[in-house]
Amino acid sequence: MEAHGGGVGRVLLLAFCIAGIWSAYITQGVLQETISTKRFGPDGKRFEHLSFLNLAQNVVCLFWSFIMIKVWSRSSAGGAPWWSYWSASITNTIGPAMGIEALKYISYPGQVLAKSSKMIPVMVMGTLVYGIKYTIPEYICTFLVAGGVSAFALSKTSSKTINKLAHPNAPLGYGLCFLNLAFDGFTNATQDSITTRYPKTTAWDIMLGMNLWGTIYNVVYMFGWPHASGFTAVQFCREHPEAAWDILVYCLCGAVGQNFIFLTISCFGSLVNTTITTTRKFVSIVVSSLLSGNPLSLKQWGSVLMVFSGISFQIFLKWRKLQRIQKKKKGA
Repeated sequence: MEAHGGGVGRVLLLAFCIAGIWSAYITQGVLQETISTKRFGPDGKRFEHLSFLNLAQNVVCLFWSFIMIKVWSRSSAGGAPWWSYWSASITNTIGPAMGIEALKYISYPGQVLAKSSKMIPVMVMGTLVYGIKYTIPEYICTFLVAGGVSAFALSKTSSKTINKLAHPNAPLGYGLCFLNLAFDGFTNATQDSITTRYPKTTAWDIMLGMNLWGTIYNVVYMFGWPHASGFTAVQFCREHPEAAWDILVYCLCGAVGQNFIFLTISCFGSLVNTTITTTRKFVSIVVSSLLSGNPLSLKQWGSVLMVFSGISFQIFLKWRKLQRIQKKKKGA
């Protein structure tokens, strides 16, 4: 009976994690698309300074992580010092800014697909720089993702979707997304090296350190001179409170979503978390198509399925590899 109760408890916890991640990040995606495409107020102005979203997100997550450390975490003695995050935070500031700016040039579904193809630059760099040899199934995954993203990018976008964009320019938009992925790769590698050097570093410590430096960099970038874009963004929010509210909820969704990601990884592992976040991206595209008026053609839907088939196959390969490792440990 106890085992049965424990099993039910884990299922309920998993359902709670899925609901949390999906609701937080799907809502954040809807708001991100709204902020980047909507015309606010009677004057019908767009919020052009999308990089301001990164600064707002940094500030909210900085305070959120500080509160979580004080409330939940034990002593962080032996964790990474605050200054060790300065280099990773540079790329973590530039990369997401490029991803958000891409929404001026391409649709939200296109951005989600492009940012889902992280395995492509990883495998290219691994092959060319480090001489890593990948298996045929891994190349099939990459082919499906790369082919799907390329087909989506080359497909004709509906005029309704194009009219919502501030400055339609597919090559620039997709280029920004892939630069975002490249910077993310450096950020992840640097974070891994920090946790290797300081094993007692918690997820909240990383969140605090990264957002502290991110806040510093973004404040300098957006308010570092008299006519910097940050002043215009703040003035826009004063004139259009609806935009300010959307930005606040957008930031809170990101912070809450991180909570559920940390909970999922700690309770079920990174593979389960990857599966949940991948399916969330697919649902985000469906929601964008239905709620935000971004109709996709049959060819584009085929491209979406192609990309997520490749990602799902990759998740399956990781799961199978994990099963083999566990069997070897049991046999030993």
